[in-house]
Amino acid sequence: MQAGLDRREFLKLTGLGTVVLASSLCGWERALASTQEDFCFVQLSDTHIGFSDPKVNPDFAGTLAKAVAAVNSLSKQPDFVVFTGDLTHTTDDDAERRKRLAQFKAIISALKVKDVRFLPGEHDAALDNGKAFMEFFGETHYAFTHKGVHFIALDNASDPGSLVGDAQLQWLGGELKRIDKNAPVVILTHRPLFALYPEWDWDTRDADKVLDLLAPYQNVTVLYGHIHQENHTLTGKITQHAAHGLMYPLPAPGSVPKKAPIPWDPAQPYHNLGFRGVQAKTVQPTFALTEYPVKGA
Repeated sequence: MQAGLDRREFLKLTGLGTVVLASSLCGWERALASTQEDFCFVQLSDTHIGFSDPKVNPDFAGTLAKAVAAVNSLSKQPDFVVFTGDLTHTTDDDAERRKRLAQFKAIISALKVKDVRFLPGEHDAALDNGKAFMEFFGETHYAFTHKGVHFIALDNASDPGSLVGDAQLQWLGGELKRIDKNAPVVILTHRPLFALYPEWDWDTRDADKVLDLLAPYQNVTVLYGHIHQENHTLTGKITQHAAHGLMYPLPAPGSVPKKAPIPWDPAQPYHNLGFRGVQAKTVQPTFALTEYPVKGA
């Protein structure tokens, strides 16, 4: 495993493999060579509706709406949008949890794209094993195929012990049996599927079991959230990419004694807050990632 790679180092390691990082996406900056089956989608993560500390984000009530507007303004709309967890900020109050989930749902209803998919984070689901989340958004794990790319959404957040769990592992094994071992596979999840920094709860306790199931597959990419920053890691031949959050950034793994949100910088508003666009090229499977910042009105 090699973690904490910058873009240049990551490109050297991946070469022409499963993932290629690029500075353009789906015609949003300049056109890439395309085929009939190429498509793009957007990943957003860690919106934390219900968080309310103005020292960390004075626009805590408006940042998600700005991100929605930014996605709507893209010159080519994505085929679908996925939110990879922590839609809301944690609360012990069941009624308040549902209120925050409803508020999140109301804000994102403004998206032009109507194919929107959701994953829980521990803030949404660990205190009630995902009960409220499922009332609003359905199952916490699922699979779908889009233009030849197989997407598998894994729930490694509803279990308070940070586990995928035996039942879901059995389900995953069944889903993978349906897929050709050379086909492109994208795993969508909240936590990293490796021990990035367990001291800060930045891991999945049974990630090795997930990776063992994925090991026979030649083109696997993992997209996750949870750590509120970019991180690009190789676990064997599987590439794993963390996304920025949309409420506050967090420090680099182990860089400070205690994990805490990075305070707002008035000189750089919305610094390190953003979302990700992904272009899938399906003839020779590659995924081009572009990070987009949130900007003020």
